[in-house]
Amino acid sequence: QVQLVESGGGLAQAGVPLRLSCAASGRTFATRAMAWFRQAPGKEREFVARISWSGDNTYYKDYKDSVKGRFTISGDNAKNTVYLQMSSLKPEDTAVYYCAADVGRGFNYWGQGTQVTVSS
Repeated sequence: QVQLVESGGGLAQAGVPLRLSCAASGRTFATRAMAWFRQAPGKEREFVARISWSGDNTYYKDYKDSVKGRFTISGDNAKNTVYLQMSSLKPEDTAVYYCAADVGRGFNYWGQGTQVTVSS
């Protein structure tokens, strides 16, 4: 089991940066990848960013096209925490943001979500 707790959401004006955090606990040693998803009102949950690790400590990152160059995912292994640094925020980034963990069978561990609201 992996437990995930997101924090850092809130109300932000367009263009103002915001950083989300996801603290992981439990069987974190088994984690192969962490990701951020989001769900806007009336829309399906969508992928935002992912960071994954290989056995030789190499990591990979990938992003949803619309956030490339604006959002950055990073991890702190010592703190078992993954971050999503968001800059140049737009009203269309408004959503509940979820952290997810993959321990080898897909993203089947999820946090409770944190609301991000961007005003124009």
